[in-house]
Amino acid sequence: MTLPSSVPPPGWALSGACPYSAPSATMSSAEPVALFGPEYEANPRAVYERLRAMGPIAPVEIAPRVYGQITTTYAAALHLLRNTPEKFAKDPDHWAALRSGQVPADSPALPLLQRRPNALWMDGPAHARLRQSITDSLARVDTHDLAVTVTRIADTLIDTFAPRAHADLVADYGALLPTLVLIDMFGGSPDLSLRIVAALRKLFNVAHDAVQANQDLEAACLELVRIKRRQPGMDATSWLLDHPAGLTDDEMVQQMLLVFGAASQPSTNLITTALLLMLDDDRFAGNVYDGVLPVSAALDDVLWEETPVANYCPLYPRYPTTYENVPLQPGVPVLVSFVMANTDPRFTAYADRHAGNSAHLAFSAGVHGCAGPDLARIICETAVERVLDRLPDLALARPRHQLPRQPGWFLSGWASVPVTFPPAPPVAPHTTHGAC
Repeated sequence: MTLPSSVPPPGWALSGACPYSAPSATMSSAEPVALFGPEYEANPRAVYERLRAMGPIAPVEIAPRVYGQITTTYAAALHLLRNTPEKFAKDPDHWAALRSGQVPADSPALPLLQRRPNALWMDGPAHARLRQSITDSLARVDTHDLAVTVTRIADTLIDTFAPRAHADLVADYGALLPTLVLIDMFGGSPDLSLRIVAALRKLFNVAHDAVQANQDLEAACLELVRIKRRQPGMDATSWLLDHPAGLTDDEMVQQMLLVFGAASQPSTNLITTALLLMLDDDRFAGNVYDGVLPVSAALDDVLWEETPVANYCPLYPRYPTTYENVPLQPGVPVLVSFVMANTDPRFTAYADRHAGNSAHLAFSAGVHGCAGPDLARIICETAVERVLDRLPDLALARPRHQLPRQPGWFLSGWASVPVTFPPAPPVAPHTTHGAC
């Protein structure tokens, strides 16, 4: 691939912003590989192989003039995740280039890497307090009721396109269902559901104003918090409010945004990629329909091979250190590559990565691991099963190689999956929180 136009000199990683850092004999002189641009978008796997060849942790240009490092092996990813926060901090206040004003204010990396007042970006007791409020509240979700809710919302969505004999499994189904389920779980009204779904769509769509979308999302969540303070119910918002952590309104809003953001788009990618796998992959096409392979096996395959969150979880070394002779410096973000970890050939040489094996890092690991992986599995598995049950003659409208992928280094999924099928009748009327 073509190297970025502004290649940093040796020592760039000391400050994390290449043109302004002094050379250092302690740092690798390897040129950073860009995680953006036409060549990365055309074939990210080829870029990952190049990064693997550079070592277990390699230098990258995350966005134009934004530099860091990234793990390339399963062992390196697990090392960082399991040594947080003792050796590696999560709080972006440790990011030297950001503190010194060297990260462009309009950088597309900034919304993904900057600090937010929620559990994801904190360390120590502050993190433990907020995370405990989330995990305790999600633990109260009745999994049977959740499956019923997913079925009801899935059928409502399918009913909107089943009679017309064609649909986009992303826009018409996968991009909507997880968010609608989460809003129902948090006790949202139909009006709030519409606003939250619209804001989340804009937030994940780089063509829209992310700042305005974030403001709209915060306003809708704050309204829900205030409603539940007056009228609590059997929902996750009320359980968060009732938690001993004693969250303020602002803290409530930020933890809700964290859950919505962490669970919506990754679940969308898991649902739609699993459906694509079943329609187009010889290992699954026909087998799931025939009952030979369960839907859960397809989800496991996606979690290993097409990890919905490809690269994320930036961490900051607390002191100068090395990993397998690779220098790591304080102030320099190190991204964890979940996709490179899960497809690491050295790991897969002795591990069965597929059905039933949950050793993948798709849900991360350590103190910042996913707070509700079992709930995510229920949502995605039920969502996939409903499509297969309702539309048994589903077929791709275009070959897989013509389908557009989501851009960027953060998520891995499909921008559109058009399908056709014989027209199907709607099921019995349902009510759902959120018009589609």
